[in-house]
Amino acid sequence: MKSGTEIDGVLLVDKSTGMTSHDVVAITRRALNTKKVGHCGTLDPLATGLLIITIGRGTKIQDLLMSEDKEYVGTLRLGEVTDSQDSDGQVIETLPVPDLAREKLDAAFAKFHGDFYQTPPMVSAIKKDGVPLYKLARQGKTVEREPRFVHVYAHEIQAVRLPEIDFRVVCSKGFYVRTYAHDVGGELGCGAHLKSLRRTKSGRFSVEGAVTIDELKAGPTDAIAQRVLSLPVVSRLRGA
Repeated sequence: MKSGTEIDGVLLVDKSTGMTSHDVVAITRRALNTKKVGHCGTLDPLATGLLIITIGRGTKIQDLLMSEDKEYVGTLRLGEVTDSQDSDGQVIETLPVPDLAREKLDAAFAKFHGDFYQTPPMVSAIKKDGVPLYKLARQGKTVEREPRFVHVYAHEIQAVRLPEIDFRVVCSKGFYVRTYAHDVGGELGCGAHLKSLRRTKSGRFSVEGAVTIDELKAGPTDAIAQRVLSLPVVSRLRGA
């Protein structure tokens, strides 16, 4: 078997909640005993699910993999607006949640379908004059953000348990699902934040069968290395 430094390819990891994407990179480095490790498409600590980890020469196709569409399932909570647009933030506004008809819910989600502009949240890694927005947010600052052109290919309301709604969304790269939840709440007039989120797909890759964090930590190195998809396999799976 190749030593850790000779492993090239992609490892599909099912990220646990409460950890950063960088934490997963660090765990992978230790598990495979290799330094050249990256990740595609940051998942917030709140989120779980598919994180594509690139290893060795696999890091050269990182931008290519990051550009692909994503699928998420999540839950938004109506009636509470937070400063981060998700449940990790502080509640800054509380509003009553009316008994919303399904037609009104469908219309609110339908407004954010296809092409539209989305304003990134202040709590994000986007930089303003070289400084990440989340650092400015910690200082209590709010700056103007450039709206981003995004696309929602498909959406589905999976369950309604007011004040919570379960949904699925298939979207373009650079899409903020917590902003999506926030904006749907705004459209409904009662505000909302993202309560939970799970990435289920990225391009042709699915979270089904991905390595869990517990498996990564437990090893052994040989077993984890066998789960790495080689670059030719990645190319075939992408249809490239």
